[in-house]
Amino acid sequence: MITVTALTKRYGNSLAVDDMTFGVAAGRVTGFVGPNGAGKSTTMRMMVGLTHPGAGDVRYSGVHYRDLKDPARIVGAVLDARCMHPGRTARNHLRATAALSGIPFRRVGEVLAEVGLEPAANKRAGKFSLGMRQRLALASALLGEPQVLLLDEPSNGLDPDGIRWLRDYLKDFARRGGTVFVSSHLISELSMFADDLVVIGAGRLLAAESVAAITGRNDVGVLVRTLQLVELEALLAAHGLAVENVVDRLVVHGTTRDVVSQIVFDNSIRLLELSETSRSLEDSLLDMTRSSAEFAST
Repeated sequence: MITVTALTKRYGNSLAVDDMTFGVAAGRVTGFVGPNGAGKSTTMRMMVGLTHPGAGDVRYSGVHYRDLKDPARIVGAVLDARCMHPGRTARNHLRATAALSGIPFRRVGEVLAEVGLEPAANKRAGKFSLGMRQRLALASALLGEPQVLLLDEPSNGLDPDGIRWLRDYLKDFARRGGTVFVSSHLISELSMFADDLVVIGAGRLLAAESVAAITGRNDVGVLVRTLQLVELEALLAAHGLAVENVVDRLVVHGTTRDVVSQIVFDNSIRLLELSETSRSLEDSLLDMTRSSAEFAST
């Protein structure tokens, strides 16, 4: 649905986005991740014409955003949850947004119900919590019943119930054929509902592939605890397995729990623990972006 080609943006001597190319598929949730200062917000602003690229372009089913005949019905974007007049009620904010895009006012009540803001429809946006503003901003994006959602950190300020609601909503939107492109710093949360990831660092593309492909490259290890640690370590090494002695346990790399279990059984080793362990998606992404992080702890 979305093709980003050779997208580049420079601010003075600083290269914010450097020759970035990737695609975003319809019917899937694509996460957009990278450390602070990686160029995520700049990229998303260029995707909807708010920032003019120095080079490259973005197309929706082959059409530039500026050439879309009815952009609100193609792309719904939330790039800033504060994009509303604080003196307007939620209902009036949505009515004004609908009027600007030629969207019938009946959609106002529908999207208020869709995001759970019906009870607050007549409250002023300036009194809203960050989580409520996030819901109102999403309601604005949904007014035109778009095919695409572009969301920059939409879970900021949401409580746990709100985060789960957002996760389920975006998964369902994609299931119905929609395209979701969402940036987030909450990698563990993103891993629960994203199908694909676009990973950037220092303005450059580092990876654009499925979550399964990224996590599939992680080394799976077998964790073993036993009172016969030295004996078992020698046995595993004799079978050609890579064994790491970590305090009071062994970590066996490049094998499965079934293989280790059989060796243990055949040699009458008494176990205290036998489990498989793998690195998380968060660990993988941190490794991928560490060299390009603007700020890093030591």
